[in-house]
Amino acid sequence: MNAVTVVFWCFAAWAVASAVLMITRSHAITSALWLVSTMFALSGIFLLLHAEFIAIVQVLVYAGAVMVLFLFVIMLLNLEMEPWQWRRWPIWVFGAGLVAVLCASLVSLRSYTPERLAQEVSGLSSAVDPAMIFPDGRAAEAAARSQGVVGAMAEPLFRSYLVPFEVTSILLLAAIIGAVVLAKRKL
Repeated sequence: MNAVTVVFWCFAAWAVASAVLMITRSHAITSALWLVSTMFALSGIFLLLHAEFIAIVQVLVYAGAVMVLFLFVIMLLNLEMEPWQWRRWPIWVFGAGLVAVLCASLVSLRSYTPERLAQEVSGLSSAVDPAMIFPDGRAAEAAARSQGVVGAMAEPLFRSYLVPFEVTSILLLAAIIGAVVLAKRKL
């Protein structure tokens, strides 16, 4: 086991622990701060995968701007502490069962390789080159080499997906305006 693998497992444990703490906290602000911690751990994992741009975007956009908006809305709405009535044992049993099923499915997928997946998708019984079945992977690598990572990500975003990108920003703006209107009614 090399140093990169050890660092990956440290970041992975940090992300999982932060995510568990985020969903088990009863106060909304502490949950939001644990979500920020999870996003920092994910940014570290992206750095290990040599996806520096996505790591920086993860910190700046998600952990920075979006979480500041979340905290602003939470504080603006002045959410009160919820009683512990909804945290009864059947919900915890259901959650534990769901986690067990998801962990079992992850363990069963451990033996999959790109070659095996390509063989199953193609339906051929002999060994198949994954690049022939999934040509977009090689095309993405070539685009990243020729344009750089940022250019390879920005071109489809601003050519093919510009309208959904702008609609998402309008929806976020509408949500913030709705939160301000709801908070103003309580004053």
